[in-house]
Amino acid sequence: MDNNRITNLFSIEYPIVQAGMVWCSGWRLASAVSNAGGLGIIGAGSMHPPTLKEHIEKCQSATQKPFGVNVPLLYPEIEKLMEIIVATKIRIVFTSAGNPATWTGFLKDHGITVVHVVSSSKFAKKSELAGVDAIVAEGFEAGGHNGREETTTLCLIPKVREATSLPLMAAGGIYSGRTMLAVEVLGAEGVQIGSRFAVSAESSAHQIFKEKIVSSQEGDTILTLKKLTPVRLIKNEFYSQVKELEERCASIDELSSLLGKGRAKKGIFEGDLTDGELEIGQVSANISEIKGAGQIVEEIWSDYTQLKARMFAS
Repeated sequence: MDNNRITNLFSIEYPIVQAGMVWCSGWRLASAVSNAGGLGIIGAGSMHPPTLKEHIEKCQSATQKPFGVNVPLLYPEIEKLMEIIVATKIRIVFTSAGNPATWTGFLKDHGITVVHVVSSSKFAKKSELAGVDAIVAEGFEAGGHNGREETTTLCLIPKVREATSLPLMAAGGIYSGRTMLAVEVLGAEGVQIGSRFAVSAESSAHQIFKEKIVSSQEGDTILTLKKLTPVRLIKNEFYSQVKELEERCASIDELSSLLGKGRAKKGIFEGDLTDGELEIGQVSANISEIKGAGQIVEEIWSDYTQLKARMFAS
């Protein structure tokens, strides 16, 4: 990825971005990725405002390199988060799960680079109109919250590339240099990776959750809760309850009642594999070890460059 717009935009060495995942992406993970040459992201979605401030300050002490904050736009105390982001002089913000027009202007007025995560070419166009600086196009394979259309990364990236001229990162199903090279061929200029970093040593996820991911096989995850907000989960007892409700066409209220509050925290952060919401991508079947985030960045970039050199040599 020579003369890369993503590395230039963020002033980083490699066009590898760590996703801002709830209960996984604290200051330790973000600083480790940034120190390795990628872009680390603090995931504000699972943090109260004072907690976000603490993580930003600790990350600023742990790295002199750029890092960002991911803000889900449906966050209930978003005004307070935005105040903290401005006050702590964050330079890069990734927004998701909402209308980018709501906060992009505010952030840009404070000199902040804004990236929005989309799951369709339609929303990529809306993001460009809203004035964002770059886009992450996230396919159906991704963990966490996802698009209802179930468009795979293979199909999504070319459509988004046609729809917008903005710098484009691919997400969903990416965990290696080989998959990074594949999405570059499709039109992406960088990658955002979640699941593999969720399993890293610096991830704040519970060790039991990490070990569950490492042991996962093909078909162990499924996209569900599409009536509420689509999320990819490892199948467990909680998912079985969701499935039962969905099969009898339960109402949104019934599904919301089952989901309750703190279900993702219970599964990811506290390690409850029975009743917790175990959010992870399909690539969990390809992850076999818990490694340091810096090592992950180095392995992905090394594999990518070697594979690309081999292609041009043939």
